[in-house]
Amino acid sequence: MRPTALPPFQLVFDDHAQAVLNFLTGAVGASEAEDCFQETMLSALRAYPRLGDSSNLRGWLFTIARRKAIDAYRARVRRPVPVADPDPGSALDTHPDSDDGLWDQVRSLPSKQRKAVVLRYAGDRSYPEIAAAMSTTQDSARQSVHEGLKKLRRELR
Repeated sequence: MRPTALPPFQLVFDDHAQAVLNFLTGAVGASEAEDCFQETMLSALRAYPRLGDSSNLRGWLFTIARRKAIDAYRARVRRPVPVADPDPGSALDTHPDSDDGLWDQVRSLPSKQRKAVVLRYAGDRSYPEIAAAMSTTQDSARQSVHEGLKKLRRELR
């Protein structure tokens, strides 16, 4: 199969611009479609001289447009979302005292399990840090946390 000669880019643009723009409007919405369209056509224009075959120029343009739409979606997801100012009084007591029973149960655990559970969940420590604090191995620290949680689950049912 012989590659076909490339027509001037202006002809490709004239033939497919409206279809690409319509696709992008559906993919990213009217507000971002024009920017994506311009990025698509600039990318296509830059790559056009290196294109070896002109048998499927429409598909090639749509592939670039699809990738630009994905880039636009990713950029939109990373943008910060404005939020209203929080009510200053709402964050004062977000945790009710209903956890008192849980902490009573944690206090009743055997010493090794209690220390491991408290370091893991109240202290937000990793297992290597728990092992170092308890002068034990990581496996032993994991086992102590596991056994403590298992006992808590049984007692809180």
